[in-house]
Amino acid sequence: MSPAGPQKLFIGGEWTEPADGHYEVVDPATEEVVGLAPEASRAQVYEAAAAAKAAFPAWSRTRPEERAAILDRTADIVRRDFAAHADIARRESGATASTARGMQVGVGIARFRRYAKGALEPVEEAIPPQVNEAGPMGRAGIFGALAVRQPVGVVTCITSYNNPWANPAGKIAPALAMGNTVVVKPAPQDPLSVYRMAAALAEAGVPPGVVNVVTGSGAEAGEAAVNSPDVDMVSFTGSTAVGQRIAEVCGRGTKRQLMELGGKGAALVLEDADLGSAVAGIGTTFSFYSGQICTAPTRVLVHRSRQDELIAGLAAYADALTVGDPADRATVVGPVISAAHRDRVESYVELGRKEGARVVTGGARPAHPARGFYVAPTLLAGCTPDMRVVREEIFGPVVVVVPFDDEEEGVALANDSDYGLIDYVWSADVARAFRIARRLRSGGVGVNTVGRNMEAPFGGFRKSGVGRDVGSYALHAYSETQAIVWPG
Repeated sequence: MSPAGPQKLFIGGEWTEPADGHYEVVDPATEEVVGLAPEASRAQVYEAAAAAKAAFPAWSRTRPEERAAILDRTADIVRRDFAAHADIARRESGATASTARGMQVGVGIARFRRYAKGALEPVEEAIPPQVNEAGPMGRAGIFGALAVRQPVGVVTCITSYNNPWANPAGKIAPALAMGNTVVVKPAPQDPLSVYRMAAALAEAGVPPGVVNVVTGSGAEAGEAAVNSPDVDMVSFTGSTAVGQRIAEVCGRGTKRQLMELGGKGAALVLEDADLGSAVAGIGTTFSFYSGQICTAPTRVLVHRSRQDELIAGLAAYADALTVGDPADRATVVGPVISAAHRDRVESYVELGRKEGARVVTGGARPAHPARGFYVAPTLLAGCTPDMRVVREEIFGPVVVVVPFDDEEEGVALANDSDYGLIDYVWSADVARAFRIARRLRSGGVGVNTVGRNMEAPFGGFRKSGVGRDVGSYALHAYSETQAIVWPG
């Protein structure tokens, strides 16, 4: 396990004292200090990337079975200490106890298991032979070809604060399965879980330098992890604004990118929809991690004939939710990640009021708990497509409702967005819903559900990202394709 006391960096297989001291990791529910995270210097981040580069040749040549065994052992070790990991995840992220257990640590374990199997997936694909006539390139002949997926090299993984287990595991595990080495830069708000993950990987037998973890409270560590000349690829989950800056650096260095950015998911509720199902799905924005999830159906587009009924259902759903201490098993809605983010979400609610939206429920800071960064589940009605609360990602428990009059208008409103991560369609006519889904400009569409198939490709159109991962698609994302050609 990682050393007790103030957390150290993990570089080249060694727990390393940070050059720039430590900063406090704060529990969003209690405002108490959870632990001290290390402040890496720029030089230390470059050292981590150099360690990953030095480890790459040997790791990339390991047998797939060996990589699979290490990932499997990592899952076993994480499960062994499940309760302690879930406690830290809850305390540093503000997630409810059930979310920390099931959706954070539990999903993290599942991803290491999945990519243990992924390490054994074929990486070669035969190309049909081609008959070439004689010419300047040589004699006539039949040429065979093989497409081979090769590891990219050193991958910087920059992870989001909304899931300190599932998100890093979803990057680290497929990257390692493909034979890459990694430098992990967790979100500054909740990095302690990622160091626990690194300790589990080290105990499982990952060679020194294959996995490195560096942190910092500001931008310096992340910038160094992106612009290091030893880094071949950057995998980033976070805001569109930060992703665009990272993409600029990657472009100058011709580095491969995988970007999972912001979202403003449209929930298209047709006139024949089962409103009970729609309310339950859309209501996850209020409840699941306090709306801090890029896939949330935050932008509700409802047929005008069902608008009043849907608004009443969503308001009742929000009002019935228990807001409080995430450690309490009865709690459904915990805090947002920080005081600064709480202020940002509240400023959007106030902006909605000024733009003419009607606050149906919520809209004020909860009186209890007295401490912590809480935002009441909030529903805004009377919205129009031009409002900023409709167009911009709020990343909190806030849902906006916009009516439409016919299917064409509904589809046009859904596509009228800078984002395109996941949209949703609710209709009793499944064939109609699938037809509409094909017209939506988003990386994924949920038909009568907010559930996910964890083998389906995940990623966005437009400002929601670049590339696809999850399932076998992640193995492709963390690899380059090489062509080998020979005369038959």
